[in-house]
Amino acid sequence: MSGKHEHSHENAHMHTKAVLNRLSRAIGHLESVKRMVEDGRDCTEVLIQLAAVRSAIANTAKLILKDHIGHCIVEAVESNDSAALDELNKAIERYMQ
Repeated sequence: MSGKHEHSHENAHMHTKAVLNRLSRAIGHLESVKRMVEDGRDCTEVLIQLAAVRSAIANTAKLILKDHIGHCIVEAVESNDSAALDELNKAIERYMQ
């Protein structure tokens, strides 16, 4: 066994399309930042765009967390699955670093 907890569902998340759209937007922002750097744009403009990328990623993470809590964690609590809660705590800790 790999030590990883396996969920008993098939990733039936409610916000998959919204997450994918947000990720696409973040990728677009990041590609724009790359072009700005390649073009020698002003550092302050690059930093502002990087802030937009960071915000897009953070908002995507919030949506994933909301979805995970609303589906996976509720299911884990109902089935007394403490491993899922431990994994969530570890994931949040790593994300916050």
